[in-house]
Amino acid sequence: MAKQGKKFRQAAAKVDSTKRYSIDEAVALVRELKVAKFDESVDVAINLGVDPRHADQMVRGAVVLPHGTGKTVKVAVFAKGDKAKEAEAAGADIVGAEDLAKRIEEGFLDFDKAIATPDMMGIVGKLGKVLGPRGLMPNPKVGTVTVDVTRAVKETKAGKIEFRVEKAGIVHAPVGKVSMAPEQIIANLNELLATVMRLKPSTAKGVYLQGVALSTTMGPGVKLDNVSIANAFKG
Repeated sequence: MAKQGKKFRQAAAKVDSTKRYSIDEAVALVRELKVAKFDESVDVAINLGVDPRHADQMVRGAVVLPHGTGKTVKVAVFAKGDKAKEAEAAGADIVGAEDLAKRIEEGFLDFDKAIATPDMMGIVGKLGKVLGPRGLMPNPKVGTVTVDVTRAVKETKAGKIEFRVEKAGIVHAPVGKVSMAPEQIIANLNELLATVMRLKPSTAKGVYLQGVALSTTMGPGVKLDNVSIANAFKG
């Protein structure tokens, strides 16, 4: 642990805490600051000027990252009949209805995302206590409750991520892996930022984008120039 702490301190020493980095500079620096031996995720924290306690200031959505997350995503689909066949053809890893719900009730959770057709929500709704806390509950707002199963499965496999603002007003999301090319991480980050900016609630007052920081799973954070980002994604 001491060794890991030393590595973190050495990495943190390379970050100028008084500087606000451009996206290009931040991505290049964060990739240099890798601390762990495994292929760390590159994550972003977006601090928004909203109060999530008010429903009309809740920021949530989904975005397909152009270069994926760098992670293989296991998808479970609740569907029957033709829609079940459609899910399998689209590349879903697990497909079922009551049988899948029963497996989940018995402790099966070996998947990263869940999708459901609308007619399955009576069954899926009963799994809320299991799926909800793990962020696995299908939701029409982010496109995981849908009749277009093929599109939902393919987008999820391709790198569709869901995000929502937390109590402190921060959105956390992965935008790639350290092993990915810098331009791929930059494109992913730009896509996410553009989406978050588009979702600004009309009731949010003052500065909407208050801060953006990039980091790897185990590395120190690098603060971005949020003013130039806000200007770049206006309108």
